[in-house]
Amino acid sequence: MKICVIGTGYVGLVAGTCLADMGNDVICVDNDLEKLKKLENGIVPIYEPGLEELIKANTLEGRLKFSSDLDDAVKKSTVCFIAVGTPQSEDGSADMQYVMAVAESIGKAMNGYKVIVDKSTVPVGTAEKVTQTISHY
Repeated sequence: MKICVIGTGYVGLVAGTCLADMGNDVICVDNDLEKLKKLENGIVPIYEPGLEELIKANTLEGRLKFSSDLDDAVKKSTVCFIAVGTPQSEDGSADMQYVMAVAESIGKAMNGYKVIVDKSTVPVGTAEKVTQTISHY
């Protein structure tokens, strides 16, 4: 299966690596070019037991790639995971700006049927908002 995971933090990087290790072709997308460069060189910015070895093995096998090109990753994938940060707003609620920006970008990039998965920590009702945002395109 062809999958893109948007966001290479704890959630996205671990999920993408594990999905690649299961035999899927995965593109992990991030807008932090320095982080992507490090990942491509086998330098893992987070600690999770066994993660570094899995990233190296799956990158070597060609199942795990890193990119800043969200548009291209969406076009090449059947399943798109949204795994971006949802920092706490001043009122304590989740700041959804990054999730919704990614949903908009996915909507603009879609070239056919896609399964969109909200992997970010989000409140109830987010899937409907993401669906509405994507469907505008």
